[in-house]
Amino acid sequence: MKPTVAVLGLGEAGSALAADLAALGLRVRGYDPIPQRSAAGVERVGSELEAIQGAQVILSVNWARVALEVAQTLAPALQSGQLFADLNTAAPRLKQQLAEVVEPTGALFADVALMSPVPGKGLRTPALAAGRGAEAFAAVFAPLGMPLQVVGQQPGAAAARKLVRSVFFKGLAAAVGEALEAARRLGLEAETRQNIAQSLEEANAALIDRLIEGSQRHARRRWEEMKAAATMLEELGLTPHMARASSNWLRDIAGNIVDNIDGDSVNYKASYKQP
Repeated sequence: MKPTVAVLGLGEAGSALAADLAALGLRVRGYDPIPQRSAAGVERVGSELEAIQGAQVILSVNWARVALEVAQTLAPALQSGQLFADLNTAAPRLKQQLAEVVEPTGALFADVALMSPVPGKGLRTPALAAGRGAEAFAAVFAPLGMPLQVVGQQPGAAAARKLVRSVFFKGLAAAVGEALEAARRLGLEAETRQNIAQSLEEANAALIDRLIEGSQRHARRRWEEMKAAATMLEELGLTPHMARASSNWLRDIAGNIVDNIDGDSVNYKASYKQP
């Protein structure tokens, strides 16, 4: 028997998931505070409480800033055995707080991290699931075509993996954007774009090690380099967000260095080496 699914939040991600579920023949009830939002095949209802009535699966796909409020609103109406899956991008601690609200009701909680943009993929979006409801989430959504991996019973384990990845990818996007805008103002955009592309093509595990080890070994010199880069960007009329962040990161590393005679780092405080 196919479950009835409540989708709370019909923005880009929620509407894509809801439409795919409905296309597969599941009954889908959807709610969004913006009246114009809906999705093909979805039964649009007037409140979160109405959406979850009789639903075996609840997908919270709104915003992290309202996720706890939504869970607290629904908690008195949750039923034992219902699956409440939070798909919002949120900190692990928030996922744990959500579980603390949901699980005393007898409902199962799943921390679900969507690992790529949902529009264009819908149910084919790769996902990670954690929490006591993770296996139940996998049992429903894997057969429907969602590529997913259960990563543990602790709420927040899926969110942590996504956010660590986000630090790199969103930081990379910001660094590339800042560098290209500076290059454009200097008349060097094509050259810089080619250089970035070549560096990305050559990326591998060895490069990662070199980036970290080189930053540690030459932290003080590179700190000065990035301060100079930030100054140049300011002179070009840009706010050097990434250059300043890089400078600050290198400054913190330099503060943990014990120098040898030539200024290269030869040792680091034990606290810095710890994960």
